[in-house]
Amino acid sequence: MTDVTDLRPGNYFTEDGNIYQVMDILLNKTAMRKMIADVKVKNVRTGTISRITHNAGYGVELIRLDKRSMQYLYDNGDALVFMDQETYDQIEISKSLLEWELQFLKGDEIVDITSYNDEILGISLPAKVALTITECEPAVRGDTVTSARKDATLETGLHIKVPLFINNGETVLVRTDTGEYDGRA
Repeated sequence: MTDVTDLRPGNYFTEDGNIYQVMDILLNKTAMRKMIADVKVKNVRTGTISRITHNAGYGVELIRLDKRSMQYLYDNGDALVFMDQETYDQIEISKSLLEWELQFLKGDEIVDITSYNDEILGISLPAKVALTITECEPAVRGDTVTSARKDATLETGLHIKVPLFINNGETVLVRTDTGEYDGRA
């Protein structure tokens, strides 16, 4: 057990059956009170961000999450199939667990699978992915004063806004944290 005041951003711990990642911690000590730790945490299973407050001396169990690089193979309907590059073991991950990540996955991509005690918690995508535009509106010059954007549909079905100079068939970089256009690939 580790004292709650020893937590640092990036640490993972369990409490009440939940797995949390420490986002930020504030320690408050006033004259006649014990130190209070106000911890901003992210629930790894649900993705919700909340605050947990405990007095100094409260113990939490630090844990370590396992990460393995795996290749995305295919979609089998209600799950996605990934293969370990070294052992060739295949695993299936439910689509409901990967709703956001589905928008950025193409076949044969290498991703990091995060797990704890053989429970798969999710996947980690690269910061940016290159995707091809399958459909976008034609650009019309002179419509705007500043940098204008138009709608585009990518090969994975994701809809984004791109600058007017981007055309059908071009490959663009998309940020996986926000789902926004980042530049040409």
